[in-house]
Amino acid sequence: MFTVSKDKPLLTTTTGGLPRPSWYNANLNRRAFSVAMADRVFREQYLDTLAAHFVDQTRAGIDLLVDGDSRFDDDIAGRGWFAYAFERIKGLGDPEMSSALIASNRDKMPGDIMYEVMETRLPPRVIDKVSRGPLEYDKVWKAGQGLTEKPVKFGGISAQIIEAIINNDHYTDRRELVMDLSDTFNAEYHDLADSGCPVIQIEEPCIHETAGIVEDPILTPAFYVEAFNREVKGLRDKTEVWCHTCWGSPWAQRVEHGKISYKASLPYLNELEVDVLTFEGKEHEGADFEIIGKGVSKDKKIAIGVCSHRTLQVERPEEIADLVRKAMKWIEPERLILSTDCGFGRQGMSRAHAHYKMVAIAKGANIVRKELGFDEELIIGADPKFALLPMGA
Repeated sequence: MFTVSKDKPLLTTTTGGLPRPSWYNANLNRRAFSVAMADRVFREQYLDTLAAHFVDQTRAGIDLLVDGDSRFDDDIAGRGWFAYAFERIKGLGDPEMSSALIASNRDKMPGDIMYEVMETRLPPRVIDKVSRGPLEYDKVWKAGQGLTEKPVKFGGISAQIIEAIINNDHYTDRRELVMDLSDTFNAEYHDLADSGCPVIQIEEPCIHETAGIVEDPILTPAFYVEAFNREVKGLRDKTEVWCHTCWGSPWAQRVEHGKISYKASLPYLNELEVDVLTFEGKEHEGADFEIIGKGVSKDKKIAIGVCSHRTLQVERPEEIADLVRKAMKWIEPERLILSTDCGFGRQGMSRAHAHYKMVAIAKGANIVRKELGFDEELIIGADPKFALLPMGA
């Protein structure tokens, strides 16, 4: 079900994460969101952070807003993306150091930034059958949407990538664990959709990170497709469903060092029951745009990253417009959404860098919109009449 992106060519958005304001030092500390919102200090800082994020995005001319993943604790390199779910799913134990994570990343050694990322992930152990806990995604989304008239997208980690990182001694069949996690999230997403959330984004299924790269004989790409579709079952009847894919973002790092393509995973991604598929586009300057445009079925829209979350250099609007024109060789503008390769959070950049990158996305989109005869988006933050130093002064 297309909601926000319906009849909106070249819709602009970001993946989800935004840099935390320096004054936002409150954390959930494993509390349920609703419990933390009874804490005066947390509630004030949290709502003020959302307000700041929404103003930044609105000034930048972004169409579809995100809450900046503000519910996550300020952990190392975006650990909160995992931990928010870890700490609120029944059947999982306390966080613990895991040598398995280091062993599965043998090229990560002390002195490598990714070694510290893996060292501080602190995954829990499965101690019982997993089931739904106080994730409260609907309450998190309501807190944000209640502060703006623009639509707010909600993004959350995929069930299957949680299975890939936690320590499992309870389930003898890993596929059963993935499916139980998928059912847990599906129930949560239905409550979120029923609350009115216009766009739900499921982030990082394991498909593109395994197909043609390191395939598991048990958790195959085909199985991951089955599990993902179970995670989103019934949601497209209620809301717009997105699947985000990228090549990592902890501390603005790529998880894999080599140049990677979506080619092997694209047939599997195309089988996902979603309205929008998102892809990194800026990192390799649109190298996969042709296979993406030809490989994704026409019933789906395509969101491409036109801006990097890994560099502090702010892209020029003309640079972004060129990348959009390249994508339009194979993707119709009516099906094309402009986003970022991944989120701007995870402690990789400042708020100023993130803001001006968003402005560049909107300005680049307007360049192409004008060329196509489409309406341009208002960009308050780029309006000369609001500059403290008038142009020509």
